[in-house]
Amino acid sequence: MGSGAGFPGLVVSIVTGAAVVLAESDARKCAFLREVCRLTSSPAEIFEGRLEDLGGELTFDLVTARALAPLPKLLEYAEPRLKADGSCLFLKGARHEAELTDANEFWKMDLERHQSLSDCQGAVLQIRNLSRV
Repeated sequence: MGSGAGFPGLVVSIVTGAAVVLAESDARKCAFLREVCRLTSSPAEIFEGRLEDLGGELTFDLVTARALAPLPKLLEYAEPRLKADGSCLFLKGARHEAELTDANEFWKMDLERHQSLSDCQGAVLQIRNLSRV
């Protein structure tokens, strides 16, 4: 969601060969993503538009985001796109604990925190079994 320069979705596709859908509303960023896909032969599909316009029936095993929105909003975006047994990986910064506190008011989830390797105050939040409170 909000693929930006392709982190982490495009990187996952390039490294693993996985077919991913990159959702990005900025046309310039989409042009960049398409060019990287062409140069790397990545099987990623670029969706240029808002998440809400992605197509209601599409669901995914994994939803990722980096620097898109606070966690409660990310969960709102992700929940309708996530398969029942799917999971989320969200790269979050120093405020991740406060965002988790806010999210717990509205969401139940199984959570694993992984220390960020690029930000000593950040974390990668791995979320499964997401449901509204």
